[in-house]
Amino acid sequence: MIQNTEIARRFYRLADLLEIDDANPFRVRAYREAARVVEGLPENAGDMIARGEDLSRLRGLGKDLSGKVRTLVETGHLPVLEEAEARMPPVLVELMRVAGLGPKRIRSLYQRLQIETTDDLLRAADAHHIRELPGFGEKTEQMIADGVRRLQSSGRRYRLADAERVALPLLDYLRASPGVHLAEIAGSFRRRRETVGDIDLLVCTDDSPPVMQRFVDYPEVAHVLSRGRTRATVQLRDGMQVDLRVVPEASFGAALHYFTGSKPHNIAIRRRGIQRKLKINEYGIFQGAHRIGGGEEREVFAAVGLPFIPPELREDSGEITAAEAGRLPHLVELKDLRGDLHIHTRASDGRLSLEAVVTAARALGHEYIAITDHSRHAALVHGLDPKRLEAQMAAIDRLNAQFDGFTVLKGIEMDILEEGSPDLPEELLARLDVRVCSIHYRLDLPREQQTARVLRAMERPWFNILAHPTGRLIGERPPCEIDLERIIRAARDTGCFLELNSQPKRLDLDDRHCRLAKEYGVKVAISSDTHSESNLRFLRHGIDQARRGWLEPDDIINTRPLAELMRLLRRNPGHAP
Repeated sequence: MIQNTEIARRFYRLADLLEIDDANPFRVRAYREAARVVEGLPENAGDMIARGEDLSRLRGLGKDLSGKVRTLVETGHLPVLEEAEARMPPVLVELMRVAGLGPKRIRSLYQRLQIETTDDLLRAADAHHIRELPGFGEKTEQMIADGVRRLQSSGRRYRLADAERVALPLLDYLRASPGVHLAEIAGSFRRRRETVGDIDLLVCTDDSPPVMQRFVDYPEVAHVLSRGRTRATVQLRDGMQVDLRVVPEASFGAALHYFTGSKPHNIAIRRRGIQRKLKINEYGIFQGAHRIGGGEEREVFAAVGLPFIPPELREDSGEITAAEAGRLPHLVELKDLRGDLHIHTRASDGRLSLEAVVTAARALGHEYIAITDHSRHAALVHGLDPKRLEAQMAAIDRLNAQFDGFTVLKGIEMDILEEGSPDLPEELLARLDVRVCSIHYRLDLPREQQTARVLRAMERPWFNILAHPTGRLIGERPPCEIDLERIIRAARDTGCFLELNSQPKRLDLDDRHCRLAKEYGVKVAISSDTHSESNLRFLRHGIDQARRGWLEPDDIINTRPLAELMRLLRRNPGHAP
């Protein structure tokens, strides 16, 4: 069954193509809103349709758009998108994958420079023709050139959350196959990397041919690329490649370790095996010609004198040394989080009322949440001015009077202005429980300027948490130029914190900077940046990233009981909490 992310992707693509074609802006906006609605659904749209639910009742869909969702679910096709793609020159569709290029810029490049391929675009950038166009400039030209080079060198990669929505139903499908004893996903997916190129599946069965047949018959398979007795490769409808390997039970653990990777980690493990006169590969652990283990993954590590190393750490970045010394981190888990410190309501750009957010958060077992609607500088999303913020604070006080054991914190997501100043009165900010501070505009400032902007803001007493610190959108927008090591040192010195934004498009901080923050003793807030009910569950994606960054419960501020959290938010400059 087609997944919500794929439905949303096609609606977003249609909106972009229509905007390139200079279509009615209200029509373009309607398709983008429909994509957001489907992305935010708490369950699969196909399941809802199968139960007879009327999607036209959802705000942002209506009869026409819900009909298109139904068509896509039932047929796998969206005729209006296919018509738009057929009408457009192929290069325009390809250019949409270049970071930094929106529909208006693509139309301008095509019309003014007769760009027909990404190579044409790169040549135009290298010849400095792009900067001469109205609305572009030297920095934009360089950003486009960098985006083309990244696109050409990396091939297509999928955000982890998007890959998960495709891979997990397929895993369940294979586990339900008669004769399948074990089935797992390996590769970078299991290591929880922020993007994956393809999916590696391992299956243990006594009867391979029926499982292979069931695999290639999976409804989402578009092409069978290869098929043998123990291995098959398919391409799914969304373009993702999936490799299936059938391995014997006696080798399953060794194969799972081998195909999970990473390659440098595996090499280091094999090297330790050689030192012990062992051969370790995907078939097992061998002493001479005799297999002495490999059915369980833990046996691989035990054979080389190590405890089990979690998949997220297997990048040959110190995990083997730490394991040998008994210093592996006790990685944070979702159950360790007590609350969520970045949530939007209908007051700005969220989809839920304050009361609905509270109900949903309590149902998830949270002990506290922070309501952090946008501040007034974010006018396009109805950011709060002082009067509206005061009204929301009063509403939160009334809600809190109803609860025992659950607290709604009064907060704001505040734009850091270019000079580092706030966009709300400081005396009002002082009455809030938490201030989440963000860069939403002028992401193109030079590195020194951008860094200084944030450093100035962090010195002010109203600053608590730097949200999505680099502003990146994975696969869409690169990180802004900012010296995060200086920012992390300043957070340590001023008593501020950094956010690990769990939105699958962001995952910002990345794993490297999570680890750097830990090394400096700077605590992190894992937050969902919720805009709809389903977003509240995004925290698990932040947990994946935190684990890759070696973070433990003590490294996270929202693992704390409320009283301890409030002490941290009052700031303690010069002392890492």
